This record gives sequence, structure tokens and C-alpha cells, in this order.
Amino acid sequence: MVKSHGQGDKTGRPTTLNTSDELAVLNEGAIPFAMAVRVWLKISLLSFGGPAGQIAVMHRLVVTEMKWVSEQRFLHALNFCMLLPGPEAQQLTIYLGWLLHRLRGGIVAGVLFVLPGAISMLSLSMIYVT
Repeated sequence: MVKSHGQGDKTGRPTTLNTSDELAVLNEGAIPFAMAVRVWLKISLLSFGGPAGQIAVMHRLVVTEMKWVSEQRFLHALNFCMLLPGPEAQQLTIYLGWLLHRLRGGIVAGVLFVLPGAISMLSLSMIYVT
């Protein structure tokens, strides 16, 4: 059986995607916000290995396990973030959060990404001062 463009597989995702189709699928709210928040929190708690480790964890969860973003889109976003000045893992996280849930997704993904590190540094600073 040959599937035509636009039909979905057993998970409901289209079998062939181009950039505009993928954005259309993600904009339909196919991914619950609460589930996305749990995944961003999991990424933030597991990614204390520098940018390479953070990006690897993000890739495994978002692309391989959850299949929320295609490999092509992830690599395109990563390449773009590498060109921008600043922390590429943080930029990639914010972009993927924005891609899935627009403004609130980008903000939540960005905040959750730095929260464990900020809490750790605050705790160590408080211990040092006392």
C-alpha cells in the first residue's frame, strides 16, 4: 500500500514531511504542553555534561524517543545555533520549545534548562558564605 503525501502512519504523524508540513503538524497542538514541560525538566536534570552532553540528551529525547522533531530540523537548528554567539545548547532548547509551543514553550524550555544549574550554584554559594 502506497501512502500519499499528507496521510499519517500509525502514530498519526505524516509519513513524509517537508518544513512547512512539519510546522503545520506541530502547530496543531499534537504535543500536550504538560508533557513537553516534563521532557524539558528531564533534559535539564540529566544534562550536566557541558554543551555536547546537553545537546546529545536533547537529541535522544526530542528526536529519537519522542519523535517530536525530525532529524533534519534538529540538525538545521543546531547548525544555526552554532553560528550565533552565545550558548548553543541554550539557544537550541529555546528554539525547540518555541517550535513546539511558541512563546510559552520557548520561555518554559529556556527557564527549565538553566534552573538546576542556577539552584546548584545558589546552594553552593550559600554553603560557602555560611
